[in-house]
Amino acid sequence: MRQTFPLIIALAATPAFAQETRQMEAHEHGTGRLNIAVEGNTVAMELHAPGADIVGFEYAPESDADQAKVAAAVEALEAPLDLFILPEAAGCRVTETHAALELEGEDVHEGHDEHEAHEEEHDHEEGHDDHDDHGDHDSHDHEEDHDDHAAEAGHSGFQAEYSLTCENPSALTRIEFAYFAQFENALELEVQVVTASGAQAFEVTRDAPLLALEGLF
Repeated sequence: MRQTFPLIIALAATPAFAQETRQMEAHEHGTGRLNIAVEGNTVAMELHAPGADIVGFEYAPESDADQAKVAAAVEALEAPLDLFILPEAAGCRVTETHAALELEGEDVHEGHDEHEAHEEEHDHEEGHDDHDDHGDHDSHDHEEDHDDHAAEAGHSGFQAEYSLTCENPSALTRIEFAYFAQFENALELEVQVVTASGAQAFEVTRDAPLLALEGLF
């Protein structure tokens, strides 16, 4: 899926995007990031948002209620034209979409992490058998693992990628952000837009959920 987004890759190389990425590393609750790249009739979009903004929590979902919230959020995120409303005159349609919850510290292939965790647990058990007098050390390791897990869980987030085809991209004069109505904890989106004329940065907030794009195309 991600190989179909060369425009987003080009966007990431721009100085404006690099600066914004460094600012977003702080993982501010209430603040997400939306990258938009337009080339010809193709519009590529990439959304990053903290888990707290989208589902109200940042730990790995465990309960049925948490799982249901994540599933509903992913479904909503996979409908970009319901979240980011474009002018009808632009004639845009979605050609590709993907959304998922990502937990920091976990590989894209979750099974790989589970395998590593199993090996670590096995090694720990062997060490415990060989050194019964190191119980305090094992307890300390367990506490560190717990702290590491908590730290990782504190940086979960949603990522969504979209590809759109627009019959009349010159009519892309504005974006209405229904995103804020959908996700009540979201307060702001830092938006980067790349077109043939260059890259520009914007801030869109819940109080002013409209982005004017006149003059960018």
